Amino acid sequence: MAYKKITGRRSFFRVSIFFLLLALLFFTGAGPGEIVYVTNSGKMYHLDGCRHLSQSRIAVTLIDAARSGYRACSTCRAPALDAVLEDLAGNTAALYRVNLAGIRDSSAGDINRMLQAEVIGHVDGDTVRVRINNPPEGLGVVETIRLLGVDTPETVHPNRAVEYFGQEASDFTRQSLLGRTVYLAFDWDLRDRYGRLLAYIYTGPNQCFNSALVQEGYGHAYLTYPFQFMDEFRALEQEARREERGLWAESR
Repeated sequence: MAYKKITGRRSFFRVSIFFLLLALLFFTGAGPGEIVYVTNSGKMYHLDGCRHLSQSRIAVTLIDAARSGYRACSTCRAPALDAVLEDLAGNTAALYRVNLAGIRDSSAGDINRMLQAEVIGHVDGDTVRVRINNPPEGLGVVETIRLLGVDTPETVHPNRAVEYFGQEASDFTRQSLLGRTVYLAFDWDLRDRYGRLLAYIYTGPNQCFNSALVQEGYGHAYLTYPFQFMDEFRALEQEARREERGLWAESR
């Protein structure tokens, strides 16, 4: 009986806190989808115009900022979002985003915070299909993944012939990933215009497959759109060119 009384009091307290937070968010105009801003190196999120955004400025939703461990900035009085509200708003694990983690080297990715998946299909050198058990909100059980930051030669384009070194790149990806358990990390954009999931695939601690493709000469660093590891991947391509690896081999 005593246990039931304590449990009831805790439930009443949690419900009271929840409605208090809802009221606060209603009167301040804040909501989980509100856009706030983070920096590359800081641990707080800010309102637009905050002086702490002078060096870098990355737009995220309030809920993503809170889930990623950022704290509200007291200087610009950014709205707070309590963990209780986060749980009740979806009860899903946050996607691990390397830009919010503030890392610049792909080897620093933390697979313990990444989404686990199984590679069940292979399209070409930079595209695979995965199965995700109990996917978080916004993701399907089966997703097509376009690897971030790398572009391998075409092998399945409907309007192009198989490009030079495309089959080698496609075979390398198939042999390296098909049937394996992998870990997914994300960046600024979650999907491309075709609806494919944009991700970095890790095969183990410090092992980013995207960077390996570039380093071993199976693809170019895809620099058309910005991504967190752009400087690293650019340097890896230059290294592959100097060492004449893969598609940069002098004999080909």
